[in-house]
Amino acid sequence: MKTWIGLCLPLLMATAADLKLGKPLQVEHPVSIAALLEKPAGYTGKTVQVKGKIVEVCQMAGCWMNLSDGEKMVRIKVNDGDIEFPKDAAGKMAIAEGTFTKIELTKDQAIAQAKHEAEESGRKFNPETVKGGTTIYQIAGTGAVILVD
Repeated sequence: MKTWIGLCLPLLMATAADLKLGKPLQVEHPVSIAALLEKPAGYTGKTVQVKGKIVEVCQMAGCWMNLSDGEKMVRIKVNDGDIEFPKDAAGKMAIAEGTFTKIELTKDQAIAQAKHEAEESGRKFNPETVKGGTTIYQIAGTGAVILVD
């Protein structure tokens, strides 16, 4: 005779597994987000792995998430449909991997980018808050693991 625990154990184990998204992680030595952003030129164009707390996820398509190590924050961006980060993942820990990229934006591009991000996050946007062009560093994500507590 099977017990309730015996019947539910496989379900409990499946629920407790980390959520793996995209390609399997391959980098052996992760870098802290703070170190990545302190010397970005040394990492630009290279595959990096970071670990941090998910502070925000795109609420429209799940195409990006922001990770923080407590000091700094970096965006993990994927092409729509490649990976969909869970929209309710904020507050969880994650490990993400991809190519560290540098994006130079003119003032008009920065306004368009900020407007788009505000729409994705459901925030109001005032274009007068953008004072000029900017440089964005982010990770073009290839894989991620959202860790179960």
